[in-house]
Amino acid sequence: MSTETHSNTDITIEKRPALFLAEFNSPEECMHAAEKLRDAGYKKFDTHTPYPVHGMDEAMGMKDTPLGWLVLALGMTGCLSGFAMMQWMNGIDYPLIIGGKPSDAFPSMIPVMFELTILLSAFAAVFGMLGMNKLPQHHHPVFYSDRFGKFSDDKFFVSVEAADQNFNLVKTRALLESAHPAHLELVEEEVA
Repeated sequence: MSTETHSNTDITIEKRPALFLAEFNSPEECMHAAEKLRDAGYKKFDTHTPYPVHGMDEAMGMKDTPLGWLVLALGMTGCLSGFAMMQWMNGIDYPLIIGGKPSDAFPSMIPVMFELTILLSAFAAVFGMLGMNKLPQHHHPVFYSDRFGKFSDDKFFVSVEAADQNFNLVKTRALLESAHPAHLELVEEEVA
């Protein structure tokens, strides 16, 4: 932790390490660094690239997302809810015979079942994705770096958060340096 004192206001600002940010010139170098971190047991690290890099998920050791199963479960819930709702309303609660058709005719239930399936699937996809990605995240310590803006142009970055259980200033720096980054930076954040 570092400390800064401003004489004109007598305010002491303490800073603590937030993350290491390693800059690379190619996607291969970035992927190699991600593999090293994965193999060393790091979990709270991320890669930042100007475009999707095929194989980066595997290099980071990421598992398949359970989002598809969540969408399936809520889609089936919507379908079955639509069926139950139509069965109750048309067959039990308020049975009407219209045009000589039975009140619990299945073809008349299909539009409602379809719509509820789509509605709940869409909610599951959107809110599940936001929740699993911890979004919206309005601020992250990586934005304290002046160099980080280049990730959207032509640079590739790997960030290792200080919250990782394996994070150690000396060992993590040595591991990242062994991947030969173009630039390595310790990003600090202010402690309130």
